[in-house]
Amino acid sequence: MANTNDTWKLAGKDYSSRLIVGTGKYKDFEQTAAAVAASGAEIVTVAVRRVNVTDPSQPMLVDYLDPKKITYLPNTAGCFDAQSAMRTLRLAREAGGWDLVKLEVLGDQRTLYPNMPETFVAVKELVKEGFKVMVYCNDDPIAAKTLEDMGCVSVMPLGGPIGSGLGIQNPVQIRLIIEQASVPILVDAGVGTASDATIAMELGCDGVLMNTAIAGAKDPVKMAAAMRLAVESGRLSYQAGRMPKKLYADPSSPLSGLI
Repeated sequence: MANTNDTWKLAGKDYSSRLIVGTGKYKDFEQTAAAVAASGAEIVTVAVRRVNVTDPSQPMLVDYLDPKKITYLPNTAGCFDAQSAMRTLRLAREAGGWDLVKLEVLGDQRTLYPNMPETFVAVKELVKEGFKVMVYCNDDPIAAKTLEDMGCVSVMPLGGPIGSGLGIQNPVQIRLIIEQASVPILVDAGVGTASDATIAMELGCDGVLMNTAIAGAKDPVKMAAAMRLAVESGRLSYQAGRMPKKLYADPSSPLSGLI
């Protein structure tokens, strides 16, 4: 059973769930709400440019996910330069009062890899303006440490390309990022199935952020429940401390004293 006292702190607030889920790509808001409930997530990401949170004449996400009970995390999905990302988050703060935000500045449409120079520009200005920035970045330990030093409240290296479902492609670099960090490290992007989430947690990540892995499943609600268990399982495994790997067999029972 998961340790309910095993909380983590983000921007001064404690959370129990280490799974953050997106709200895009579902067939409707009813399915979104059902998947979020099954995931146990306490934080959801919202693509400000794509999800309706401000127009009451149209179906609104806030009618299905109560922002008083769930932390909304506005993100800059679809932004390819620092200026558009900053403008999007400023609008989000005006619309909903949100200052905890997810920054992603993409490099190109084909790979959706982060544009790190533009990311650095946006982080510098957003931190200056009082935003609490969770930042999507490549799996480079030097870049990750630089973003932390610039004032980001969480650093989120990609596990694989956004929406690819390829899983954790560079576990060694993710582990290096974790070892040097003093802010939460979350794998963001690349998770395709429950075992990927478990691997991320077994590496020592503080949490996992995902959208397509759940929304793109044949049964998103079942997959959300699977991801919840996977994150909890990976966390327990990390805390337990795995056995050392060995090149040769080692019998479970002692060989001495055999009849």
